[in-house]
Amino acid sequence: MQPEWRVFADTDTLVAALADALCAEAETAIAARGVFYLVLAGGTTPRALYRALADRRAGDAHWQVWYGDERCLQVGHPERNSVMAEAAWLAASNIPPESRRPIPAELGAAEAATRYAGWLKGVADFDVVLLGMGEDGHTASLFPDHDWGAAPGSPDVQAVYAAPKPPPERVSLSAARLNRSQRVWFVIAGSGKRDALRRWKNGETLPVSAVRGKLETVAWLDAAAWPAEE
Repeated sequence: MQPEWRVFADTDTLVAALADALCAEAETAIAARGVFYLVLAGGTTPRALYRALADRRAGDAHWQVWYGDERCLQVGHPERNSVMAEAAWLAASNIPPESRRPIPAELGAAEAATRYAGWLKGVADFDVVLLGMGEDGHTASLFPDHDWGAAPGSPDVQAVYAAPKPPPERVSLSAARLNRSQRVWFVIAGSGKRDALRRWKNGETLPVSAVRGKLETVAWLDAAAWPAEE
């Protein structure tokens, strides 16, 4: 099943609309259940989104923040997704530290995956999952020619080895866990993503095509990423 494609003139317009939509979903979830479960992605466009959320002073004690994947690098390494998100938004937000749950990837892929899966036990379906997409169609750290954890009964979190992008060792939520989310929002920008988007639109089996939300799957795109009609 294909996502809903939302194409914006440029990245700034995309980010502003996405920040508005995310805050609205948070408000709805908190009004209904008292908590908003959010999964964050890494990447340049998500960083711009997090800065927009910081400008809006988004987030409070009702927000629970998790991560879709992480690189196995030392604590504080600038290429860790959690380090980027903390710097761009979370550290200055009103979301308590105990509600911001980075993947402990410094422990190594296997131990970090086991520990993160333990933390996720008893956590309800995520309300919104933010994901990117690589030029090869990967999402989170689910890569082509690797196990995506899409089969029923797959663990919530998996260790990733021999990733085609450095570092080779990573930790990722599985497709099965991501698919138990209410809304999955892919955030994709730049002309370098056109070929993968074209393949996705044409029905090719890619990691991104294996992940979908229970209520909604949306690809938020800028015009540069949207492939021309063939």
